[in-house]
Amino acid sequence: MNHLALIIQREYLTKVKNKSFIIMTILSPLIMMALVALVAYLSQLNNTKERTISILDKSALVQEVFEDTETTKFVVLEGMSLKEAKIASKESNYYGLLFIEDVNDIDTLSTRIKFFSEEPASLSIISDLENKLEEELTNLKMQEEGIDLVKIDASKVRVNIGQESFVGEKTSKVDSVVKLIFGGLAGYLLFMFIIIYGNMIMRSVIEEKTSRIIEVIISSVKPMQLMLGKIIGTSLAGITQFVIWIILGAVLMTGMSMIFGVELTQSNAAQQELIKQAMESPEVSMEIQNVLMAFYNLPIANLIMAFILFFVSGYLLYSSLYAAIGAAVDNETDTQQFMLPILMPLILAVYIGIFTVIEDPHGTVSTVFSFIPLTSPVVMLMRIPFGVPVWQQLLSLGILIGTFMLTVWFAAKVYRVGILMYGKKPSYKELYKWLKY
Repeated sequence: MNHLALIIQREYLTKVKNKSFIIMTILSPLIMMALVALVAYLSQLNNTKERTISILDKSALVQEVFEDTETTKFVVLEGMSLKEAKIASKESNYYGLLFIEDVNDIDTLSTRIKFFSEEPASLSIISDLENKLEEELTNLKMQEEGIDLVKIDASKVRVNIGQESFVGEKTSKVDSVVKLIFGGLAGYLLFMFIIIYGNMIMRSVIEEKTSRIIEVIISSVKPMQLMLGKIIGTSLAGITQFVIWIILGAVLMTGMSMIFGVELTQSNAAQQELIKQAMESPEVSMEIQNVLMAFYNLPIANLIMAFILFFVSGYLLYSSLYAAIGAAVDNETDTQQFMLPILMPLILAVYIGIFTVIEDPHGTVSTVFSFIPLTSPVVMLMRIPFGVPVWQQLLSLGILIGTFMLTVWFAAKVYRVGILMYGKKPSYKELYKWLKY
């Protein structure tokens, strides 16, 4: 391994000094922040758009239910026919007309309500109108039946089942959500890192192979050293780029907050008022306590250590496969036939983590896939917040590292033959033959 450090250094410096690498490292956070700002601005325009809705209530039962908000105003029309109300609403450029027929029977009335508008109405507007009407008509129906609404409200009971382990550790249903968020972020980060920088390793191998530089390099360096050097060097370049993105993102966020400080302060003031009102509710206070308890119950030290070990091992495992693919082909077009077997386990791991781990983190499916090396980096990281025995973590990590060593041997075999093969699209059968050389 005398040349490994030199190969890593060369690979790292080649990547970070590349013009496209520097440009994308700087532009990517700028583009991302610009997109976020654009989406936020467009959403703000949509949310602050004021709409006026006219109401023609022939039944005179529900028109008092509708109260003005910051974005929606209601105008009650009286002494008009439906035709006249339509004309008046259109001439006044109202968003729409809510028409309620003159029907005394509430069950029948619920089917005789229409909304007229120039264009298809917003789904949120219609849903809000329906909710208000349903609540009011339900109350009127119960009053007709002689039901005391005050007693019904007073008789409502909220059930919150307390959860506690047999050893006395308190938990709640919020725990599962918090744990899924932590595990999901770890698994998704690994997934994206493998996709982005695994492809970078593969393209690097293809570039050197097509430029014939590899023929000179391989005369003095063993294929195993060259492959590991490219994997580690490119990984370090990826980490450098990732750190720069985080720093630039934080700087840009701070800059945006300073530039739009007035608007943000107003928004925060409104949010603080809502939070203050919510804090006065015992139910909200209890939920906040549950979230804090769920966070304190997380095995933070275990999560950090496991994340580092599984992240590095999983990335190295897939990176060696990407390097082998790059050595086996002459261009990126030919890589497609080999990409599916690599991507399928990653996609499967994410789906299992999301749809299985949250429901039954210690079930058979979750446990089995947390030991399979191609899925364990993602699934095990998503299981650990729910409390996985240390022996299972060590066993899964041992299998993963062992598989990585086997994969490196396999990739080195392919690398040794493939980097000197030109002009022919390899098949799986030929890859198997290369292992015997």
